[in-house]
Amino acid sequence: MNTIQIIVLSLPIGILIWWLVCLIWLKPWNIKHLYLRLFWQLGSSNPELVTMLGILEKVGIRGHNSKLADVSEAKYDKDLTRLEHGLKFLRSYSRKRQSPENLLSTDILDWFMDDQARYKPFRHHDYPFNQMFGMQSETPNFMLTIHPLNDGRDARDYVKRLSKIGVKFDQGLEGMRIREKKGIIPPQFVIRRILDEMTAFSEVPARENVLYTVFEEKLLKIKVSPKRKQKLLEAAEAEIRDRVFPAYKRLIDYFNQLKSNASKDDGVWKLPEGGAYYAQTLRSSTTTEFSAEQIHDMGLKEVARIENEMKNLLNFLGYKEVNNAPQYLNKLSNEERFHYPNTDEGREECLKEYERILEEIEVSISPVFDVRPRAALKVERVPKFRELTSAGAYYQMPDMGGKRPGVFFANLRDMKEVHKFGMKTLAYHEGIPGHHFQLAIAQELRDLPFFRKLVPFTAYSEGWALYAEKLAREQGAYKEDPFGELGYLDSELFRAVRLVVDTGIHKMRWTRQQSIDYMLSHTAESLESVTSEIERYIVMPGQACSYKVGEIKIVNLREKASQALGEKFSLRDFHNIILQNGAMPLSLLEQVVDAYIQKELGTK
Repeated sequence: MNTIQIIVLSLPIGILIWWLVCLIWLKPWNIKHLYLRLFWQLGSSNPELVTMLGILEKVGIRGHNSKLADVSEAKYDKDLTRLEHGLKFLRSYSRKRQSPENLLSTDILDWFMDDQARYKPFRHHDYPFNQMFGMQSETPNFMLTIHPLNDGRDARDYVKRLSKIGVKFDQGLEGMRIREKKGIIPPQFVIRRILDEMTAFSEVPARENVLYTVFEEKLLKIKVSPKRKQKLLEAAEAEIRDRVFPAYKRLIDYFNQLKSNASKDDGVWKLPEGGAYYAQTLRSSTTTEFSAEQIHDMGLKEVARIENEMKNLLNFLGYKEVNNAPQYLNKLSNEERFHYPNTDEGREECLKEYERILEEIEVSISPVFDVRPRAALKVERVPKFRELTSAGAYYQMPDMGGKRPGVFFANLRDMKEVHKFGMKTLAYHEGIPGHHFQLAIAQELRDLPFFRKLVPFTAYSEGWALYAEKLAREQGAYKEDPFGELGYLDSELFRAVRLVVDTGIHKMRWTRQQSIDYMLSHTAESLESVTSEIERYIVMPGQACSYKVGEIKIVNLREKASQALGEKFSLRDFHNIILQNGAMPLSLLEQVVDAYIQKELGTK
């Protein structure tokens, strides 16, 4: 074999090696490969996220299921470096050479990565341990609701993960001590809430802790010998007793010491560069450039509009002496006819009614949707150990492996907080056609880069869920249910009030009590529910503003398309455009709708 033949035969191998080098370390030849690499780098290093997705299990890869997320400072530094380098690579590709479809993907990924990089100066401005989504509650919740338990290996991995909870909490404590030195300390009430929660969680015998009892229940459904099950239970008990509880004890000791340094000031304005941090959270949550003042004013106008509509509906129902519509509805909400018994039987009846509502709406909205998620939807009660500080409801996405359905979790801690007239709207928001439609459909999209199935944009997703409430009303969901319609208006008002109180707390320096008083005056919610909500906004600055901003934008885009297309406008097509492109910033969503309008005008 001569030299030329050797070169010819070696050339394809050399090209392949260089292609792999570029794909893994340098600049990939195709931007779609960069999308995949960036997503893999940012996502695969979090084993909890990989478990949640449930993809690798389908091909037999399960090693990540024995690990917990690394939340150390070193890990953050590594992820930030990857993020900044990845953004440079992304921006190095010629835009002229990209198709319109690729340009949209590039712009979405650019916006997301750039937004994450903007948090660099504020990397310690959050509260990793808090009463809403803190590490101390989210970690056991992950173990109970996300970790798979289908066979003996899953059970062994469960025990291994229990053994690593202490390491994760210690990493979180490392970050807390850095925050403390910077003067970034949670408000007093946050520390009181999490201390009560952690104490109640850990001051029971290991065999009575929910991490043990739920594990024991799930083991009954696994094909493992009785002897093996007993060993697994003994191992779990030992880990909870010797690793998990001591980790909580270290947290409790730290926060007991920290509470003497905490203030009663609640807004992030009190933090170093707090104003700039809040502006970033608003930009990130709403995907707009609206200032806090603009959002506050938007909220005040929406509150006035919706309250007037509520008053008119109450007058129509015969309630003539109405000065404050939401407070009047709150008064009505105390009537026994609007509640289930505060018993286990009452809670079971409530869950069944949610299921009936979802079955009913799925049929009635058929005329305006021709795409449905393949994943099933279940309705469950918020786990007891976290219901005291949890929101009224939330949605948990299905996995992408098809084993875990989407779940609408309803908080049934006190059935006096569950108003029958508000149940439809809540089910539409969390389930169908709200979060379950949007998030499950996004996961099932086939012709988009993988990251677009998962990348979060709160204004889009929460905006869609709030739009779903409005759509259900438009489709006649409350035609023979005027109190249900009042529930819808109360829900809409609730989101408008959020614009006011979130900006009030973090920009106008409202106190916690001042914010509670405003929300009590302008919603039909109970004091307990309002208090929980206000405390949520305090630890999640800006997030509550995303709902109404997103909904208003989607409604405006629908009106824009309807006016431009006239008789050519199809609500089904509009919903396809919104849902089948995945989540994105609102400015890019408008570009997508504009392109849809131009296409329809040119082809019909």
